[in-house]
Amino acid sequence: MNASIRQNARVLAVFALLCTGLIAGVYALSKNKIAASQQIQLMDSLNTLIPASNYDNDLLHDTRLIDNQTLLHLEKPSLVYRARKNGQPIGVIFPVVSPDGYSGKIHLLVAVANNGQLLGVKVLSHKETPGLGDAIESEKSDWITQFTSKSLANPVAAHWAVKKDGGQFDQFTGATITPRAVVAAVKNALLYYQLHQQTLFD
Repeated sequence: MNASIRQNARVLAVFALLCTGLIAGVYALSKNKIAASQQIQLMDSLNTLIPASNYDNDLLHDTRLIDNQTLLHLEKPSLVYRARKNGQPIGVIFPVVSPDGYSGKIHLLVAVANNGQLLGVKVLSHKETPGLGDAIESEKSDWITQFTSKSLANPVAAHWAVKKDGGQFDQFTGATITPRAVVAAVKNALLYYQLHQQTLFD
């Protein structure tokens, strides 16, 4: 009986090694394709915010690492992508997290021009209610486009809120918490840019 147990153990060990080797082989063959696909998706997101015709540098390699929890609520150090044309700063794209979504955190990409105006905002991920809060996605509505060309001076600070709170920005019927959270996060992104504009391009 002991011999049978040892034999079964050897068979299981060999099977486990073969499976591990197979998984490792598949990963080795696919990791480059996965990485390339992720790079393409990232570039698509970046070019949605700053069109490729507006800059001439390598956006994926002209970066700076930032770590900010106070305004951006970043969970880990993250990259800022810096757009330039003829060597001159055009704008930056960086992540910001809203911790106050109705169903959890909302992850955004925010693009700010060198003059402090918003070039665009893109929602990367969220868990908001389908049919209500998910209207923050550009694929679901054009709500997110209302931030384009806004700045800390337009509107003034007191109007950086949804209309229900006396601000300038629209909310959704039956869903105020989600747009309120996004408006606050975008305003914080502009505040961060104002405080760190010089160092972002160092």
